[in-house]
Amino acid sequence: QVQLVESGGGLVQAGASLRLSCLASGVTFSAYTMGWFRQAPGKDREFVATISRSSAGKAYADSVKGRFTISRDNAKNTVYLQMNGLKPEDTAVYYCAATRLLLQFGVPPGEKYDYWGPGTQVTVSS
Repeated sequence: QVQLVESGGGLVQAGASLRLSCLASGVTFSAYTMGWFRQAPGKDREFVATISRSSAGKAYADSVKGRFTISRDNAKNTVYLQMNGLKPEDTAVYYCAATRLLLQFGVPPGEKYDYWGPGTQVTVSS
């Protein structure tokens, strides 16, 4: 049974940093492109970042580029999202997801991800 479990969310002030983690189990982690998405209240889910199986390829949403960094440790079955310079507009539930699609063929859209975690809340106060 595949499980993705996020952790590391919380309530922080604007300008602070958080590091989200997503631990995968029941899956050959290194075979999956991993992504982070977020959904704010009343808004659609949006792409945040994605990383290729080997970490050689990464992509970011324009809204987080230069502030967020995605990384992974295949030995620990974990993908991370380091978030610096947090803004109130970053407030959302953050989800990690896994897809067999390769990043080299383009950033996979959300509907192409096979597995999702339950999410972790990030709240940034002004």
